[in-house]
Amino acid sequence: MAISMGIRYQIEQSAQHLADLVFVLWPRRRPSIKALLNCKIVSHRGEHDNRLIKENTLAAFERVHQAGVWGIELDVRWTRDLHPVVIHDPDTRRLFDIDLDVAQQSLQELRRQVAQIPTLAEVVDRFGGLLHLMVELKHDELPQQDLKQRRLQEIFAPLRAAEDYHFIALDLDLFDLVRFAGDGACVPVAELNINAMSRQALARRFGGISGQYLLMHNRLIRRHQRQQRRVGTGFAGSRFCFYRELNRGVDWIFTNHALKLRAIQQNLLRDR
Repeated sequence: MAISMGIRYQIEQSAQHLADLVFVLWPRRRPSIKALLNCKIVSHRGEHDNRLIKENTLAAFERVHQAGVWGIELDVRWTRDLHPVVIHDPDTRRLFDIDLDVAQQSLQELRRQVAQIPTLAEVVDRFGGLLHLMVELKHDELPQQDLKQRRLQEIFAPLRAAEDYHFIALDLDLFDLVRFAGDGACVPVAELNINAMSRQALARRFGGISGQYLLMHNRLIRRHQRQQRRVGTGFAGSRFCFYRELNRGVDWIFTNHALKLRAIQQNLLRDR
């Protein structure tokens, strides 16, 4: 039996919480000034509680921007008429308690029923150049890949690939949609296939690799950094986990607690 998106989300959140508990009680040395200054915090789906402020919305991203966080991670799916919108799940059930499949709605239909879902163009227009955009591409069965590629290229035309944004994906085939950005703007997301994904990322000279912090071992981090490739880990939630990732030299720290980690970073810099 397939696991529903809502149940899978709860399982992932519980597993992450258990992992975080270990690091809450495991003291780490304070990171260096250099590590703190180089720290690039990426807010995972924006600062949200999914009650008053929903994930992947303009309001969630605005909170991140106002706090001075470096970047945001956002998820892209396609409507029936092939407009990219920003939502993680293939449907609106978990987040908005409305029974809609995104790929079966036109943009107009979707926005009429769930106005909080932004288009990708709206997010790029508002935050492009202000926040670094980590744009996760999601798999779908919709056709017309050429049209999708043209629309993405138009949206990102004002920005600099790898400087202002990266594309991230679990499936390397999705990077075919963003050939216009170049391999250096593409970052695979590894799951349990961390070593295989690492080899492919290095062989194809992608801009980096990202994965869960418990799976991203030190040897792999060093291997990528020796070849001037970046490394991102998720999802740091506690002070000592934050310290650990900074001390390991991780380039991007993806987190569901960006404002909390940003405050820790600023306080440490003031104390030094």
